Amino acid sequence: MTVRADLNISLDGFASTTDQTPENPMGEDWFRLVEAYAATRTMRRRVFGDESGAGTTGVDEKYAAAYFTGVGAEIMGAGMFGLHAHPDDPDWRGWWGEEPPFHVPVFVLTHRPRPDLEMRGGTTFHFVDLSPKDALARAQEAAGDADVRIGGGVRTVRAFLAEGLVDQLHVGIAPILLGRGLRLWDDLRGLESDYAVRSETAESGTIHVTFRRR
Repeated sequence: MTVRADLNISLDGFASTTDQTPENPMGEDWFRLVEAYAATRTMRRRVFGDESGAGTTGVDEKYAAAYFTGVGAEIMGAGMFGLHAHPDDPDWRGWWGEEPPFHVPVFVLTHRPRPDLEMRGGTTFHFVDLSPKDALARAQEAAGDADVRIGGGVRTVRAFLAEGLVDQLHVGIAPILLGRGLRLWDDLRGLESDYAVRSETAESGTIHVTFRRR
């Protein structure tokens, strides 16, 4: 069992955006950040429901396919599920429609727990008020022998990294500058000393950097 994390960041290290509006809750910068990933065959099928087989098939696709492979449970923050935008809406069911792309138990970290939310395709959202260590124990129990993915957002991934709980981190560094938002690397000085690091550049210009615990 491996504890994995996977994020898209900008050249200046930002993994979140600040240009959201009520009319555009994701913001234009978010789509710039994830453009290469969203264009892959795997993401078009798993996230957008495109069964045509269309999408890029190069280096970005290799990492997009690996994102879903071997995962038995997911942990995400309340913001990734959308609770920051819908804190008092009991009918909010996430961004992904009735069949989210996870297909595994998902543990959503929140100080305002909700009843479990069972969706189509094997995804059940569990809303828990737990520390990173305790949430990981719950997710590992649910995952069995499979991996646990720390899906995001950036605050959640950073918290797990700070406590030394992540065995493998992949960051896709998009060739853009955001200049604002939340940076992944803040307060993680020297993180690389505990990991073997390799990088690979995709046809899109995205630099895929992988940290694997030594």
